[in-house]
Amino acid sequence: MTSQFTKHGPTVLCRKPASRARAPIAIAAQALAFVALLLGLSPLTGFATEPVNINLAPAEVLAESLQGVGIAKAHRIVEYREAHGPFAHIDELAAVQGIGLATVEKNRSVIRLQ
Repeated sequence: MTSQFTKHGPTVLCRKPASRARAPIAIAAQALAFVALLLGLSPLTGFATEPVNINLAPAEVLAESLQGVGIAKAHRIVEYREAHGPFAHIDELAAVQGIGLATVEKNRSVIRLQ
């Protein structure tokens, strides 16, 4: 409580107590949002578990299927294979600008050549 004097005498200002009924709901909502965020950032979500043929797949499929490969890198993969022919070995993918060995290793289990 805060007391304040006015021309007509003391005025008492009271704060309305915080609603205790809302606190558990707010905490639950924050926890749910946090879990949803974690699931959205999980490296296992959003990426295909089915193999993708890097010698045949269009850029859009490569971008959706390979972890760490967006549409720009996927277009570079397609351009590289058009310029140099099909990939003979998975590790050749690291020759594409922006694709390193770490990206190849992350995706080795889903990359197919045929």
